[in-house]
Amino acid sequence: MKYVLVSGGVISGVGKGIIASSTGLLLKTIGLKVSSIKVDPYLNVDAGTMNPKEHGEVFVLDDGGEVDLDLGNYERYLNITLTRENNITTGKIYKHVIERERRGDYLGKTVQVVPHITDAIQDWIERVARIPVDDTGEEPDVCIIELGGTVGDIESMPFVEAMTQLRRRAGKNNFLQIFVSYVPSIHGEQKTKPTQQAIKAVRSAGLIPDLIACRSEVGLEQAAIEKIARFCQVENEQIVVVRDMPTIYQVPVLLEKQGLLPLIRDILRTDEIKVSPTLEQKGAGIWKQWRTLVAAPDQFLDQVNIALVGKYIELHDSYLSVIKSLEHSAMRCKRKLNLIWVDSEHLEAPTRDHDPAAFHKAWHSVCTANGILVPGGFGLRGTEGMIAAAKWARENKTPYLGICLGMQIAVIEFARNMGGIAGATSEEFDAAATNKVIMYMPEIDKASMGATMRLGLKPTLFQPGSEWSKLRALYANKPAVLERHRHRYEVNPAFIAPLEAAGLSFIGKDDKGERMEIVELSDHPYFVGVQFHPEYLSRVLEPSRPYLGFVAASSGCLEEVTRGVAAVAADSEAPAEGG
Repeated sequence: MKYVLVSGGVISGVGKGIIASSTGLLLKTIGLKVSSIKVDPYLNVDAGTMNPKEHGEVFVLDDGGEVDLDLGNYERYLNITLTRENNITTGKIYKHVIERERRGDYLGKTVQVVPHITDAIQDWIERVARIPVDDTGEEPDVCIIELGGTVGDIESMPFVEAMTQLRRRAGKNNFLQIFVSYVPSIHGEQKTKPTQQAIKAVRSAGLIPDLIACRSEVGLEQAAIEKIARFCQVENEQIVVVRDMPTIYQVPVLLEKQGLLPLIRDILRTDEIKVSPTLEQKGAGIWKQWRTLVAAPDQFLDQVNIALVGKYIELHDSYLSVIKSLEHSAMRCKRKLNLIWVDSEHLEAPTRDHDPAAFHKAWHSVCTANGILVPGGFGLRGTEGMIAAAKWARENKTPYLGICLGMQIAVIEFARNMGGIAGATSEEFDAAATNKVIMYMPEIDKASMGATMRLGLKPTLFQPGSEWSKLRALYANKPAVLERHRHRYEVNPAFIAPLEAAGLSFIGKDDKGERMEIVELSDHPYFVGVQFHPEYLSRVLEPSRPYLGFVAASSGCLEEVTRGVAAVAADSEAPAEGG
């Protein structure tokens, strides 16, 4: 097994995840099988209980693991399926070691950070790195490890020590470190001192960077590159410059042009790995598609304006997978995405605490958008604004997509204004209400917050009589689909009959036929709500179908896109020549 460690210094949030994902993609283009592990030094066992306004979105995996959002980048770039084990946290490691200590596994020894914690980290990585993550079912050749935070943080030190030991344990030509550093520009002068100090600190901790990825707003001057190389004891070729790009999907192309692959091949001796000709050919094909798709984002002259009506818009990473799904779909539709952020509270009637100007600005954004998206979320705050946005979309035939809470919002709006159900609401918003059209799922544990929702990959079955559905056509008229879930609330079965009688179609249900998964209006250009989170399975080259339909309807090309989906499905099902 070969390892590529991506760590960083100076400041966090400079794109280690994108660089790690891009490196993995380049390795896949030459036919290698790649896995990935994210290390987060926080004490939480997982990301499930974290505030999205502080940490960003919680990404959900097939097995229901609630993990760091960077695992979403890995899956999107590498087209792999990870598990909760691919996200290591301090909480997980200490929990594991303490449980072993309680069982007596350490035979009465004093349990310490070194060697017990550091050994547990290495053992975890070595075990998980060998788990198959793609459709080959074979052990990966290379594992990309991203160390979160910045080297030098107190909470990172056990992981840094573990990585120094893993380098020795892996052996020569089996471990490579890419160190990501930020090079600021002050008064027009590029400052290399922060990078020099960061490299000095990481070397003193025992890690020796093989490559330095310098993040900057613009390309580095040659003098700056030479200065970093001189004081960080590397060759000029070992420095790659990752300047800001029009889209993050161009970063792999940028790294390839700077010769990252030959550098990695030389250090890790990847030519010694036996590569399947089939995977090599497939990798080359994927790379060709990728380069074609991301080559010139400005080629899309037509713009599609999407209003995202949410409650966590202060931190855009709260909706990271939603944004990526919209980007994937916009590229497929050959449109330039203009994402308009609308605080759902601003859509509610102005009060002493709400600025009237913000109210009118928010409504102008909603009323002039080509499509309205209401994503997931928790709690009462801002939900009346979401309901008002759903009502506008329904009445004015504006394409609408509701995700999780956004689907529940659509049901509540329809119940109030079309179903004659006065005061319709959710149990989450008002537990004492009479007409709770959205209810708490009975099997969910109310006492615990961590990993107690309905999580992971679940089947959704299209119902008889739903052949008219625009969304079903986008799924190539499959009888069932698999999508990832994360929710505690569902449509109350007691209200389904009156809602359907009023015209709301529940076209998708769970495999028991009890839980409502998809709602759609037949007399609307595109009005869809899904209880699952399709954004978690969206890929750059294979956009999520609910999002693709939404963006296509908002762009006026839904029929064309649907025909394309049908044609691809027909080709994939056609028998091979001579078969």
